Amino acid sequence: MTDIHALTGAYVLDALTELERADFERHLNACADCRAEVASLSEAAVSLSELSASTPPPALRDQILAGTRTVRPLPPRVQPDHRRSRRLPRLVAAAAVVIGLGAGVSTVWHPWQSEVTQLSLADRVRQAPDAQRWTQRLPDGGRATVIRSVSIGAAVWESDGLAAVPEGRVYQLWLQAPDESLKPAGLMSSGDGAVVLRGDAVSAIGAGLTVEPSGGSPAPTTTPVAFLDLRATS
Repeated sequence: MTDIHALTGAYVLDALTELERADFERHLNACADCRAEVASLSEAAVSLSELSASTPPPALRDQILAGTRTVRPLPPRVQPDHRRSRRLPRLVAAAAVVIGLGAGVSTVWHPWQSEVTQLSLADRVRQAPDAQRWTQRLPDGGRATVIRSVSIGAAVWESDGLAAVPEGRVYQLWLQAPDESLKPAGLMSSGDGAVVLRGDAVSAIGAGLTVEPSGGSPAPTTTPVAFLDLRATS
């Protein structure tokens, strides 16, 4: 049986079946390590999508192979970090893809950089010059906000003041496609916080929040707690 912790990459790339996705999102509710890894890999994926492919110079392969012989290995860990051992191959692979895109790339994402010095994807969306913001005040005093940047290709859902969900339930986010269908866009164990919406946020015409069974649903089963029309003037 596949280790569910190893599904983070496939989840970010939307390569899981509906059943696998439901099981993994249920697992995410209880696993802080996987939530952090999904967030990190999502940022890497968006960074990669902003680059344009070009043919690398013939000597690039030899330069990369030669460089591997000069990398100083890390000292042995007294207590192995199994989460790092799962993440490292995928993060190195992401870095290799960036290198393989060839000349003309002015900024390269390095997995060994300190996360403290890097803006999160949510912060990049908030600070983008083309960021648009929609806010809805809810009857119970809560508030929901969507911030979207077309240049970054992502949107962030923020909410606060929402009631706690009952045991066995979870808040589920949705993006409304141009054909008005609703696509799952993530889960929130609490109504307070911020989540980068999963899916095609650029062409979405709306975003909403419902209460669903733990693990989420393929389609909404309750009336939206909040819904924002992204076609409206922000």
